[in-house]
Amino acid sequence: MQVWVSSGTSDVLSHTLTRHKEILHDLNQEFIRLRSSFKARREHEALLQSFSARDSVNGDLEKNSDSAEQALLNEQAILQRSTGQMDNVVLHAQATLGALVFQRSTFGNISSKLTNVSSRLPSVNHVLSAIRRRKSMDTIILSLVASACTIFILLYWLSK
Repeated sequence: MQVWVSSGTSDVLSHTLTRHKEILHDLNQEFIRLRSSFKARREHEALLQSFSARDSVNGDLEKNSDSAEQALLNEQAILQRSTGQMDNVVLHAQATLGALVFQRSTFGNISSKLTNVSSRLPSVNHVLSAIRRRKSMDTIILSLVASACTIFILLYWLSK
């Protein structure tokens, strides 16, 4: 077209040629923009597909995750795993309860035996009362130290 316009001296033809070049340039720019957008979407889709493939439930269910049946199977598998974990927690709690009950009965038996021995032997009773006094004194000292620390922390916090 340029050869044809260069052979003629018509201003209308040169103006038409310029306009066609501008349109071609605009269309090329639009094509480049659409092509880059298409590439970006394709890469995004590929990333999402690879992520969903890794996120599937251990590969034990079929890959057709679009169906409602597949979604229900996934939900059922998740519920079964949760139920199994809750059963394990309940079993551990029951075992812990049994151990605590056994300890309570053991300490109760020890306490009753010490009371029986202390009532029969006055010297053992004297030793046990000294232990109780020492224990109560230690408890009082520990509570005083804890309250003093708390007061010092509050004073420090309020002084800031």
